[in-house]
Amino acid sequence: MKPPVSIGVLRKMLKELQASARDEKPLAVGGARELAHALQRQLVRGGDSTAVRLGDPEGAAAYIHLFTGAEQDERALKRAYRARVPIVAVAVGTGSENVSIPYVLATDVVRVRAGEGFPHEAIARAIAGRLGEEGAPLAARLPLLRRAVCDRLVAAFARKNGIVAAAVFVPGADLPVLARNQVRMLLRLDQAYGLELDPRSRAPEVLAVLAAGLGLRSAARELLDLVPVAGWAVKGAVAYAGTRALGEAAIRRLEEAGVPRRHSST
Repeated sequence: MKPPVSIGVLRKMLKELQASARDEKPLAVGGARELAHALQRQLVRGGDSTAVRLGDPEGAAAYIHLFTGAEQDERALKRAYRARVPIVAVAVGTGSENVSIPYVLATDVVRVRAGEGFPHEAIARAIAGRLGEEGAPLAARLPLLRRAVCDRLVAAFARKNGIVAAAVFVPGADLPVLARNQVRMLLRLDQAYGLELDPRSRAPEVLAVLAAGLGLRSAARELLDLVPVAGWAVKGAVAYAGTRALGEAAIRRLEEAGVPRRHSST
């Protein structure tokens, strides 16, 4: 049987992801100075101290702004917006629940009441949402971001495959796309955990994912025999659930295997 993903496609994908790992743009943290210093220290804990810097947003992978309503807040956010740098705002202080923050989408605002500590998980989820796939190389350097980035990757690829499977009506035509997405998800998860994307070392995992994809295809066909009506929904549901299960299993495997300590904070 012809493999759903050719060697040439896999090689091109690996080169692309390897190149993304070499682009070591840091996170930038700005706004209220003391709070920015505190958040920087917390973000790099257990990771690469060069992956988060204080200062202007230009040249950063994303910009986190500690918003307190000061005059300079809007200027800094405008600068990040003009530089086309993804922005996450952390609104701190009494009344932050009702503050409208310019240049930042409401979904990219994390609100913190006065006296509360930084909600690391919420901040990590917001950063992961803004970076998408590009968050994987940064997650390799910052363990605090890793789970949020990986959860986002799995959810995004599962949703994408569910849509593809439901939309393609020609039998088998969707298999190459679904398989490519599943392999790409696996490689991005490996990347987020700091693994080298070497073709030889990743080959067994890629083959396992391709085999699992073929198994999902067989399961979908059997279900279509049982539920002939609304076949598009059945295919979409199987592709979504199967891709999500593959991703979650990969995260568990990576967590159990441990992460190579390639970076350390100062």
